[in-house]
Amino acid sequence: MVHSQVSGNTWRVLCAGKLLAEHRPDAVFISAVRQEKRYSADRGSVKTQVTEAERIPLTDLQETEDGLLRFSARGHSAEVRLTEEKGGLRLDFSGEAGWSYEFRLPAEKDEAVFGGGEQYRQTNLRGEQVVNFVSEHIKAVTIIEKALVPRPLYREKEHSSIGSYAPMPVFVTDRGRMILFDTAADGLADFTGEDALLFAFDTCPASLTLLQAKDFRTLSQLLAERIPNRQYLPAWCHEGMILGIQGGTDTILKKCFAMLDAGAKVSAVWSQDWSGELRTVMGKQVWWNWEVDEKLYPDLKGTIQRLNARGVRFLAYINPYLVKDGRLYNYCKEKGWLIRKRDGSIYHIKSTTFDAGMLDLTHPEAVRYIKETLIGQNMLDLGVSGWMADFGEYLPVDCVLHDGDPRLLHNAWPVLWAKINREAIEERGAKDVFFFTRSGYLGIQTYAPILWNGDQHTDTTKDYGLPCVMPASFSLAFSGVTMVHCDIGGFFSFGKMRRSGELFTRWMEMGCFSLLMRSHESIRPWANAQFDAKNVKSYTVKLTRLHAALRPYIEHVAKEAEKGVPALRPDFWEKGSFAASRDPYCYFLGDDLFVCPVILRGVRSRTVVLPEGDWVGFWTGRRYRPGKHRVAAPLGKPPVFYRRDSKYAELFRKASDQYK
Repeated sequence: MVHSQVSGNTWRVLCAGKLLAEHRPDAVFISAVRQEKRYSADRGSVKTQVTEAERIPLTDLQETEDGLLRFSARGHSAEVRLTEEKGGLRLDFSGEAGWSYEFRLPAEKDEAVFGGGEQYRQTNLRGEQVVNFVSEHIKAVTIIEKALVPRPLYREKEHSSIGSYAPMPVFVTDRGRMILFDTAADGLADFTGEDALLFAFDTCPASLTLLQAKDFRTLSQLLAERIPNRQYLPAWCHEGMILGIQGGTDTILKKCFAMLDAGAKVSAVWSQDWSGELRTVMGKQVWWNWEVDEKLYPDLKGTIQRLNARGVRFLAYINPYLVKDGRLYNYCKEKGWLIRKRDGSIYHIKSTTFDAGMLDLTHPEAVRYIKETLIGQNMLDLGVSGWMADFGEYLPVDCVLHDGDPRLLHNAWPVLWAKINREAIEERGAKDVFFFTRSGYLGIQTYAPILWNGDQHTDTTKDYGLPCVMPASFSLAFSGVTMVHCDIGGFFSFGKMRRSGELFTRWMEMGCFSLLMRSHESIRPWANAQFDAKNVKSYTVKLTRLHAALRPYIEHVAKEAEKGVPALRPDFWEKGSFAASRDPYCYFLGDDLFVCPVILRGVRSRTVVLPEGDWVGFWTGRRYRPGKHRVAAPLGKPPVFYRRDSKYAELFRKASDQYK
C-alpha cells in the first residue's frame, strides 16, 4: 500500500512502511539546472565538459485541484502526476524544454545500490558516480599501459574511470527498493552522499517508477512486468560449446571436426571473419562488409550444410557500420543511407586504425536493406543460425540523422540496433536463430536474445580481465537483463598481455557453469591459447560434455530468466543484503548451483564461504554446511556446490561422474 502525504511545503511517499521519496524546503525533490555540455569522442570513448550556468532548487510545493504536484521557484516549475501501481508508484513528469533536471531520493547511510546497467568494477555502487551514457568500455591507453608496465606494478583502474557499453537508469537497493527512470537522456547518478541518492538528466524524464518488495526475486519480476523480457536461447545452444574459429572454410572444418572426433560436444562454430579479415596494428579484425568473402569461405552454404550434417550450427558477425570504400559502403553512400556531418559529408568513426561509415538506423530504406539484404539474404538464406550483433554505442551526438535528435537517440541506438536484428529474424519466420549483443540500454531485454560482457582483456585483472565478468553480469541482472554470457578467453590482447592455457581453461570452467558456452579467438589468435591447444584440449572435451550433461538444469534456469529472474546472481542474492556478501566473484546459477570461479594464476585451492543451505561438493559428493571452507580447485574443476535437496541432485551427481 502506497501512502502519499502532502503537508504544507512537505511531501512524503511511503510503501510498506519504507520512505520512497520526500520533499522538504531544505531537501528538495527536484532541481532545475541550465548547463552547457561539450562532448569529445575517440574510438567510442566519450569525454564531457559541463558548465553549469544556473541552478534552481524547486523549493515550493503546491497540490493542484486535479491531483498534480507542482514544484516551483523563481518562475520555474515542474509538475508531477502520481499513479499507484503494483508494488509501488509511478511519477509522470512535465518539465521545461532546454533545462536539465536533478532528483533527490532519501537513502539510509549503509544502503547498498546495485544495477545501473552493466558496471564492471564492482556490484555495490554506493559511494560512486554512475554515468548514464552508452560508450566504449575499453580504452587504448589502458591496453598500452598494461603492455609497457610490469604486471606487479600495474594499478587496476577504479570504477569512475571505466565506461559501460550498456548503462541503464534502473537501480535496486538492499532495502528492497527499485528506482526506474524512463529516459534516454545523458545523465549521472551520484551515490556519494550519506543520506541521499541523486539522479541528474539532460532533459526531464518521462517518469520515475519507485517499487518496494520483500526480496530481489520479487523486484525482478515486478520489473519484467514493466519492461517485457523476451530473451531466449534456442535449444541447440545447450548441446555443447560454440567454438570461436576463424581463418576460412578449411580451418573451421578441420578444427571443428577434430574436436568432435576427440569427443567434445560442439553446438556451433562462430566465424566472425565470414565477411573477410582486416589486419591492423592491433591484430586481426573483421572486414566490415556484410557479405561472404568468397576467397576465405567459398561455397559457405555448402560448408554450413556439412557442419549441420554433424549436428553443428554456423554463426556469423555483423555490426551497423561499413568499412570506408568497401563495396557495401559505396552502395549505401550512393543511396544516402549513411550518417552525415552537418556539412553534408559522411560521418566516419574510427576503429583502431580504419574508418567506417555508420548506417542510419532512422532511415526506413536503410532499415529495410539491413533486414532484407544484409541479414536476410546474406546470412539467413545461407543457413546461418545466429550472429554477434556487435557495437551500437558510437553514435555521435553532433551528427545529422534522417529522423531525430542524435543527443536523444545516442543511448537508445543499441536498442534500436537490436530491434532491427530481432525483426529481421521474426519477419523471416526463422526458427532456432538467435543473436547476441554487447551494447544496450533500457529495454534491451525486449529485443536482444542474450547479451555478452564484451570485451575483456586476456588477463586476470579485476578492472578489465576475467574477474570483471561477474560484477558486470550481476549489475545487468539487477537491471532486468536476465540472460548474459561472456567471451571465453577474453578479447583484447596486446604486447605481453596474452592468455595462457591455464587462463583459457579457467575461463572455460566459468562458461561451463553458465547459460551459454562460447569462446573467442581474441584479436590476436596466434598469440593466445585456444580450445585445441595441447594443454587445453582435454579440458575442452570434458567441460563441453559436462555443459551438455547439465542441459536440463540450464534449460530450467533459462525458463526462469525468461520470466525476469536472473540466471546469474551474486552470493548475497538470497539474503537480500549486501552485508551478507563474502566474495564478489562467487555466484548462483539458478537456485541450486553455487559456483566459485578461480580468478588467480597458479591457484589450485580456494577459500569459499557457502550461503545458508545443505550443500554437496559437485566433484567429491562431500556434504558441506554453510560457512568458510578451503577446497581443492585443480585445473578443470572449480569449486562448485549443489543443494542436497535439489530435484536436480541426481542430474548433478551423474554429470560429475561422467566428467571423471
